Amino acid sequence: MATIKPAIPKGTRDFSPEEMVKRNYIFDTIRTVFKKYGYQEIQTPTMENLDTLTGKYGDEGDKLIFKVLNSGDFWAEAERRNQKAGNPEWSSKTLLPAVSEKALRYDLTVPFARYVVMHQNDITLPFKRFQVQPVWRADRPQKGRYREFYQCDADVVGSESLLNEAEFVLIYQEALSNLGLKDFTIKINNRKILSGIAEIIGKPELIVDMTVAIDKLDKVGLNGVTKELLERGFTEADIERLKPVILLEGTNGSKIDQLKAVLTSSETGLKGIAELELILEYVSLFESQTSNVEVDITLARGLNYYTGAIFEVKTNEVPMGSIGGGGRYDDLTGMFGLKGLTGVGISFGADRIYDVLQELDLFPERTSLTTQVLFSNFDTEAEKFALPLLRKLRSEGISAEVYPSPARLKKQLGYADDKKIPYVVLIGSEEMQSGLLSVKNMKTGEQAKVRAEQLFMYFKQTTDAGV
Repeated sequence: MATIKPAIPKGTRDFSPEEMVKRNYIFDTIRTVFKKYGYQEIQTPTMENLDTLTGKYGDEGDKLIFKVLNSGDFWAEAERRNQKAGNPEWSSKTLLPAVSEKALRYDLTVPFARYVVMHQNDITLPFKRFQVQPVWRADRPQKGRYREFYQCDADVVGSESLLNEAEFVLIYQEALSNLGLKDFTIKINNRKILSGIAEIIGKPELIVDMTVAIDKLDKVGLNGVTKELLERGFTEADIERLKPVILLEGTNGSKIDQLKAVLTSSETGLKGIAELELILEYVSLFESQTSNVEVDITLARGLNYYTGAIFEVKTNEVPMGSIGGGGRYDDLTGMFGLKGLTGVGISFGADRIYDVLQELDLFPERTSLTTQVLFSNFDTEAEKFALPLLRKLRSEGISAEVYPSPARLKKQLGYADDKKIPYVVLIGSEEMQSGLLSVKNMKTGEQAKVRAEQLFMYFKQTTDAGV
């Protein structure tokens, strides 16, 4: 049998034990905040039926869905179906459904919509759920963009109240602050405002083109946006009317006042402004610190998807794309036959947050720990002496292990160093006779003498003290 060079698909990653501890620290922190605000966890399958996913993300999104080949002799079955249908030649449209009926989930929102419809008789509305699961996209891998990555989503469905949007702002503030981030911006806009802008310049049919262009302001500047708008069918006069909106400055209140003046003739736009004002008012009533919430009219985030408020979160401490985003979408479940159920949701980009915390060295030291205590093993007698002590520590919630076979001290201490185990309990013949054990602090090199019956209290005190 030929030797296979070990490799993984591009855009995927292995995670070491140390990395997993850090990743779980992020997931657990976000989960805790979700639960605090009344969200309940669900999970959906890795695979969905292909027709559940296709047509929900636009033509470009559909191309990025990972399809799963049917099991068995899928080609023979495809040929049989093709002949029965009387199709003389294959095409991409006829071939795909013949060889693939399932796909890896592209996001967590569409599976959630499917879940709500299938379980509508079992859930209570409004339904507040969160999910922390991986998704897959056949995208071009690059820094900060992977083919397999985790999403941390929270959505509430069946409620039109803008209190939900305000609480999402608070969830972002609390979760990111708990993770140690100090300088981040929560940008907010409203799809109705963007629609109103397109209306007043007389180009409502070009709203997608307009927002795709102005969404790039940070990257290409005003000249770049102007060039793209001209290429997309806008005139110089249109652009002159857009400039005051694109270049809005000042406080959130000042921006809203300017927008009211611009959108006086657009009922849709004024409704979007009113919604934005109410969300900001709710946030200020909830939270005295709102300086990191910024009204940004250039924010679009998948315009075809959202119908109301839009969110995007960026850290200002390191160069990085958005680390979170979301918004309101009407008729979430309409695609599956349950009409008129509005929803709003947000997502945390866990992988990008990991990169940010790593670069800023914000992971707590304890996240690098696995085992807290290692018992040495010099011979069978010492091994048997250690086992009851090991059982006691584990029963009290202290992670501990015994070196699995007799070995030289240097090898055992090297094992503790590699695993970043902070304490090693040395058990030799002298310790077994006296009952006074040597506890080595691997960080300082110091050793303490601790009686066997006091070992649990010793480690409890060091853990409580953060030593």
